[in-house]
Amino acid sequence: MSRPLIGITTYVEESTRYGVWDLPTSLVPTGYYELVQAAGGAAVLLPPDEPGAAAEVLSRLDGLVVAGGPDVDPVHYGAARDSRTGEPATVRDHWELALIGAALDADLPVLGICRGMQALNVALGGTLIQHIDGHYEIPGVTSWHPVTPVPGTRYAALVPEEAQVPTYHHQAVARLGRGLIASAHAADGTVEAIELPDPARWVLGVQWHPERDKDTRVMDSLIEAAALHTPIPVP
Repeated sequence: MSRPLIGITTYVEESTRYGVWDLPTSLVPTGYYELVQAAGGAAVLLPPDEPGAAAEVLSRLDGLVVAGGPDVDPVHYGAARDSRTGEPATVRDHWELALIGAALDADLPVLGICRGMQALNVALGGTLIQHIDGHYEIPGVTSWHPVTPVPGTRYAALVPEEAQVPTYHHQAVARLGRGLIASAHAADGTVEAIELPDPARWVLGVQWHPERDKDTRVMDSLIEAAALHTPIPVP
């Protein structure tokens, strides 16, 4: 039996040095595809594309991982830009929001990681807190803190205990998107995981970075759901 094929979103760095070259490059940290592979999936990297191509691309996949990265432009949830919100990643925003929408339409298993969780919330009409003081202090340094699962949720079934997670973010979910529920919180009440509660659909977002952790339970579950996915033909 072939491994489920999991698409992972990538992002473009305009100047990336490798060998003798310094060129725009579409990339994602290796931890993402290593986590997919460790859980029994095959990973394929998804460079930015036209939003209208999302359904066609996803028709070839069994699951979608929306990776971490820069802030989602507040224009997508109808908010004025906070001075501490990062510069917009316009191409990435449009592509990933289109991917999420098409994945939901196709009942494709979806995992949003950090920015990916925030994009999932925005794609379903939710909003974000644009800055939380003190959530990271040293640029590029991951911190760890406990998150507590909400009983009765999919996440709680996967990780029933309080868990220490690797995290790096300054934004968070504010108003939940349509149909979403919170499935884990930090000690200060920050929403740390969200999901669609429909047991027939596998849609989960986590605010932390499981690709930097040894705990594969969330990804294991995504791969199990992806193995059962039946592609819906593109019209």
